[in-house]
Amino acid sequence: MIKRILVASDASEYSRHALSVAVEYAKQFNAEIELIHVVTQPTMAYPDLAGNFLLYSDEQIAEIGKDVLDATLEGIDMGQVPITRKVISGYPATAILDELRRDIDLVVMGSKGHGPIASVFVGSVTQRVLAEAPCPVLVVK
Repeated sequence: MIKRILVASDASEYSRHALSVAVEYAKQFNAEIELIHVVTQPTMAYPDLAGNFLLYSDEQIAEIGKDVLDATLEGIDMGQVPITRKVISGYPATAILDELRRDIDLVVMGSKGHGPIASVFVGSVTQRVLAEAPCPVLVVK
């Protein structure tokens, strides 16, 4: 039985479509949705004049995540589906897999592609989640 559905979003059209599909599943199974965004720290952190590395603050992470989740939800009719919004800092695939270990029954993710040829390939985050997820994964184009 599907009771909790996780949707990972980067606010792309693929992840917005994944959320729309997840909402339909949630309605059919009377399930709740956990919508998450993983904020990745910059790969190159440069020190400021005091020698401190410039990484996103907790406030910046929360604001970035809020903006992404707001953009993901914009125009999508959630109906009566309960939704929890969550922002996580870390490496996307690892953070998503960690979340899946918390009583998630299904993960719905968008495939990621750029251009007509690359769009047939699944993105690296989605590939890793597919390979390591402890629950079913639905990949939406």
